[in-house]
Amino acid sequence: MGTSLLIEESGTTDFGGILLRYFAAEGLVQGHHVHVLGFGDHWRRELPGLASESRSKDANSSKSSDSKMKIAWRYEALSSRATPSRADSAEGIAPFCHTFDLSARLEDSVAQGQFYTTRGGGMDPTQSPFRRFITDITSRLKSSPPTSIHRIVIPSLLSPTIYPPSACRPQEILQFLHHIRALLRQFPSRIVVMMTLPISLYPRSTGLVRRAELLCDGVVEMIPLQQQTHHPVDRNSSNENKAQGLFRIHSLPVFHEKGGGLEGSWVKEDMSFKLSASSGLIITPYSLPPLLDDEGPSNTPSNENKPKLDF
Repeated sequence: MGTSLLIEESGTTDFGGILLRYFAAEGLVQGHHVHVLGFGDHWRRELPGLASESRSKDANSSKSSDSKMKIAWRYEALSSRATPSRADSAEGIAPFCHTFDLSARLEDSVAQGQFYTTRGGGMDPTQSPFRRFITDITSRLKSSPPTSIHRIVIPSLLSPTIYPPSACRPQEILQFLHHIRALLRQFPSRIVVMMTLPISLYPRSTGLVRRAELLCDGVVEMIPLQQQTHHPVDRNSSNENKAQGLFRIHSLPVFHEKGGGLEGSWVKEDMSFKLSASSGLIITPYSLPPLLDDEGPSNTPSNENKPKLDF
């Protein structure tokens, strides 16, 4: 709470947008106020639905057994996901996180929160969508109860298909981020912000993006991997276990449990992510697959005289 997270993504994929949909769907199920900038009500209809109890049990059991076999013991705690325990649900305790299914849509009966949208463009081209968005959020914060939680969702910041050209000026976007930061400091226990930025259009080497990163509390980068379809498919391995992209952490909103910053911690390791409809988006340490000799035995002499390296 009280922090902002910037998700940078390169290429034409929308993994960051899926993370925002998870974030918004969880807020609606928890009864929070969800504010979305740049899209209309159709974005609400694209939120993932709650997974059925039997399907979530099967996904959690298969995932736990698979992770215990394929992940080293020192990485087991890092790759685990926070899932609600059935004992807590039976006792009437509200779960902290829910399991969602990308193939389903969030029903109105389970959405207990309020959903608000502010379009990026409007009838008046001189009126900035950023200023209108800040005005709407401020008024709803003051009119809502002091214990209400507000989730601010900003998909595809500065995308030319959503925002007018005037919104892409540095003074407009930087002033908007300053307003967001001021609201976070004014209501530290009621607001949390998550936004995405297409760095294919706005590279990290530009001064505008560097300044925007300084105004955000946490910055992560998602780099989709190019799928090599010309390679033969291994029938013994599932495509769901293959990494779909790299996950880099540039800054964290809070210190981790080991203390200190990013130096000497596990967040500096190469991380990867994979996405499936049942398990969602899972972030794990990245490791290259083993090299398999598919060509069979060859006539080349063996390297028996070479010294062996024992670790």
